[in-house]
Amino acid sequence: MTFEEGTWAAWLYDLLKPHVTELVVCDPRKNALLKEGNKSDKIDARKLADLLRGGYLRSVYHGENGLRTLKELARSYLTISKDLTRVMNRVKALYRSWGILCGGLQVYAPRHRAEWLNKIEEAGVRRRAEFFYQQLDGVRALRQAVRRDLLAESRKHSATKLLRQIPYIGPIRAALLMALIQTPHRFRSKRQLWTYSGLAIETRDSAQYRYVAGQLQRSKKPQQLRGLNANHNHDMKAIFKSAATMPAAGGTVPRFLPGLAQQRDEAGDGSSHVGAEDGGHHSHDLEERSTFRR
Repeated sequence: MTFEEGTWAAWLYDLLKPHVTELVVCDPRKNALLKEGNKSDKIDARKLADLLRGGYLRSVYHGENGLRTLKELARSYLTISKDLTRVMNRVKALYRSWGILCGGLQVYAPRHRAEWLNKIEEAGVRRRAEFFYQQLDGVRALRQAVRRDLLAESRKHSATKLLRQIPYIGPIRAALLMALIQTPHRFRSKRQLWTYSGLAIETRDSAQYRYVAGQLQRSKKPQQLRGLNANHNHDMKAIFKSAATMPAAGGTVPRFLPGLAQQRDEAGDGSSHVGAEDGGHHSHDLEERSTFRR
C-alpha cells in the first residue's frame, strides 16, 4: 500500500503497518505523473498504484516509534525558537521604523527596557512595543521549559554520549540530531546523509563520449558543478553549519594560527607570516606529535 506524505501520514503509518506486507509513504514532490491530465481521487489513486507497481515512488522515512517523544519535543523546540526569533525581529523593526538605532542585544534586556521605551515618543507605538516585550518574555519562558524537557528526554538514549564526542556538538545539537536522523540505518551510505543535510554537491554532465577518428572515446571535459542540493532538511543543515562555523567565531582558528607563527619564529625563519604551505607543514608536524587534532 502507498499514500502520500501529509498531515495524517504518521498516524496512518502506525495504523496500517501491521495489516500490509509493505507500506510506502511517498514524497508528493516527486510524483510528477499526478500533475498531468485530469485529477480526481480515483485517478490519483490509480496513478499512485501504477507508480508503486513500477517501483518509481520515492519513500519518506517512517518507523522509529522509540524516538517519538524526543522527535515531538525537538519539533516544539525548533518551532518555538523560530517564533522567538520572529518576535525579536519585530522589536527591532519597530525601533528602526522610528529612526532609533538598536544594534546589539541590549534592546531585549529587561533592565534596559524602560530606557528604550522612553525613546519612543508616540504613546500608541510605545504601547505596541510593550506588547512585543510581553510576548518576548512569554516565548522565552516557554522555550526554556521545552529545552529542559528536550534535554531530559535525550539523556535516556545512549546515542547522545556518542554524538557529543563530535567537536562543537553540544547537548542541544545532539538531541536535535537524534530526533531528526532517528537512526543511521535509514541511509545507505554517508552520501545520502550529506544529501539529506543539504551538503551534497550536484553535478551536471552531458556528452560524456565522442567519436575521435572513428573511435568512441570518453570526453576529457570536466563535470559542471551546480552547487549544493536544494531539496534537504533545513534544520539539519543549520545544525551542521553552526557547528562548523563556531571554531572561527569562538576563536579556535585565530588562536591556532599565532601558534603556527610562533613555531616558525622559533625555527629561525625570522618571519611571522604563515603561508598555505607553511601552515600545512606545521599542521602535519603537530599531528605527528599528537598535540593537534584536525
